[in-house]
Amino acid sequence: MSTRDFNEHSITDAVIGRFASTPDLRLKQILDSLVRHAHDFIRDVEPTYDEWMAAIMFLTRTGQISDDKRQEFILLSDTLGISMLVDAINHRQPAGATETTVLGPFYVQNPPVKPLGADISAGLEGTPLYVSGQVTAADGRPLGGAWVDVWQSDNDGFYDVQKEGEDPELRARFIADENGRFALWTLVPRWYPIPNDGPVGEMLAATRRHPNRPSHIHFMIGHEGYETLVTHLFVDGDPYLDSDAVFGVKQSLIVDLDGGKGPAPGRPELKSWKKLDHRFGLKPAGRQG
Repeated sequence: MSTRDFNEHSITDAVIGRFASTPDLRLKQILDSLVRHAHDFIRDVEPTYDEWMAAIMFLTRTGQISDDKRQEFILLSDTLGISMLVDAINHRQPAGATETTVLGPFYVQNPPVKPLGADISAGLEGTPLYVSGQVTAADGRPLGGAWVDVWQSDNDGFYDVQKEGEDPELRARFIADENGRFALWTLVPRWYPIPNDGPVGEMLAATRRHPNRPSHIHFMIGHEGYETLVTHLFVDGDPYLDSDAVFGVKQSLIVDLDGGKGPAPGRPELKSWKKLDHRFGLKPAGRQG
């Protein structure tokens, strides 16, 4: 067959053949697989020209709506379950290590460092929550000096980076003490919708899926010699635990919030508050599961 005479059956091998001289073997592997799977998808669904252009415009608008405060492609990856699949492949955890989940689109590098016990709620409305925890190795040994990044949305479902203003809200970094312990004040989280006024929201509406995430707090925890842990803690009893829009829930990450009893640590004026204590186990760097 002429190298100019391609058909629906021969074009896949022809395209893959064009990558034969790729010097980076990993890049070649990725491109070969991408082309093969993408071509198989097209042969499977046989899109019309109008459907194909609609798909191209969907991706175009996904890029156009993304900016430094919103990453629509991450939302698309999350809502298709791809983010959690990539996470699962890259974080096979040994016994004693905390399970991971998606980073999400609202993490901010270099958050403000706060002293242990600080309140990160920035005066926002909500039920006060005292969070304490311990960072350990997977075998239970305390990891003193571990850094702990914490962030969450407010009661209206917005993260600070989605709102006007420069002051961080419900976001900070803490440095664990010599026993790996840390503590902070925040607010009881509530469920909220992911941004659904763009292409991803259109996809969810067209497939009759809701955009909601169950109530959770994000954690990123690191220590020299260990893999950085990215995870959430989800509140038990939330109505969306079994239908998280981004497939991030794992049973081991669901926690109870106990009613605070006695004087609130550092805030004796509080009459009503909740508390949460959790151990976070880190996986040694370089270990395969």
